[in-house]
Amino acid sequence: MIIIKEGRVIDPKSKTDAIMDLVIDQNKIIKIAPGAAGKYLSSRTPEHPIQIIDARGLIVSPGFIDVHVHFRDPGLTYKEDIHTGAKAAAKGGFTTVVCMANTKPPVDNLETLEYVLAEGKKTNIHVLSAAAITIGLNGKTLTDMENLKSHGAVGFTDDGMPLKDAVLVKQAMETAARLDVPLSFHEEDPLFIENNGINQGFVSSQLGLGGSPALAEDIMVARDCLLALHTKASVNIQHISSANSVRMIQLAKTMGADVTAEVTPHHFSLDESAVLEHGTLAKMNPPLRTAKDREAILWGLRENILDIIATDHAPHSQEEKNRPFPQAPSGIIGLETALSLAVTNLVKPGHLTFMQLIEKMSLNPARLYRLDKGYLAPGASADLTLFAPEEPWIVSRFASKSANSPFVGKTLYGKVKYTICDGKLAYQD
Repeated sequence: MIIIKEGRVIDPKSKTDAIMDLVIDQNKIIKIAPGAAGKYLSSRTPEHPIQIIDARGLIVSPGFIDVHVHFRDPGLTYKEDIHTGAKAAAKGGFTTVVCMANTKPPVDNLETLEYVLAEGKKTNIHVLSAAAITIGLNGKTLTDMENLKSHGAVGFTDDGMPLKDAVLVKQAMETAARLDVPLSFHEEDPLFIENNGINQGFVSSQLGLGGSPALAEDIMVARDCLLALHTKASVNIQHISSANSVRMIQLAKTMGADVTAEVTPHHFSLDESAVLEHGTLAKMNPPLRTAKDREAILWGLRENILDIIATDHAPHSQEEKNRPFPQAPSGIIGLETALSLAVTNLVKPGHLTFMQLIEKMSLNPARLYRLDKGYLAPGASADLTLFAPEEPWIVSRFASKSANSPFVGKTLYGKVKYTICDGKLAYQD
């Protein structure tokens, strides 16, 4: 049994925000109430020990859920593997993650899917996996989505590889609607991109790199929002970076499309000027865009147009990131800094309340993937994150195998102190 005493319990489902005790037995929450600890403490015996966590000054929230991680396993485990990725997730307060399918080999077959899920079960968090929409991520032939779902795939994505064939996308959406699973899309049309990983604008011109215009994202977001409207599929637009895309998602929702949208901490924290300071550590797909695009993302978060904060945790080796900009891979790690970037850049400036932030990091991700998680209530899964909202810390050592982050050395606020998954301590600061 674990008793969490006098924490600020914030639950986005019930809109609870109050100082209370929370009692966990086995893998379930059994009581949430002011002063609830007293009754259970009196029953403590050597045979039935109770762990007490003094949560005064801490926020107690549902365990965070990241719907977009790359654990590079199988095939690229020098960057990350399922076990180090899970440790990074737990350190960041995440109790559930959804792995993307672009491994080597990709998760387009039962053997690879079952490997990922089996390794995930050996960790101390919930490691789920999406499967590929197309065989070999080639954008040409649909996978056996029904079979993959029946063996544990929680959704489908060719993340990293935009799907150019609109007819094939429509077929995928029709299948997903029938199976009641979400599809997640990476929206960048390569026909418009001269050099990926950097916005086509004043920074790319200064560096002579060509760049990726917002149009490459906007045109595919518009297409897939309309296809979602017509097929009634549940569609998730990944890592939004463009102001126009935010507006198109708003329109699609107004029209009745079942569209959700995720945004990364780096896209709400930085703009294209970060490339001048951080070089390839600020290279990602889609790229960091203009200050106006970042302002639109902040607006979209405030207005609940952007539903989910997802890290797109993308580990790479130092050697890879040290290559010249055109040859370096895109992406940064994000699990261990996500909460703190959100507290520092969203809550402290007043863009979001803690209730809204926690909703975007727990309840909304759970709803997208049809998970009975993301909330605190008697009988609910004992997946919780406890964090100190005002505690400053300097970004330095990582649990991840990789350290490709532009935030190293930065002072951020909000620090995870405990991560509890299935009623067991997965991380303690």
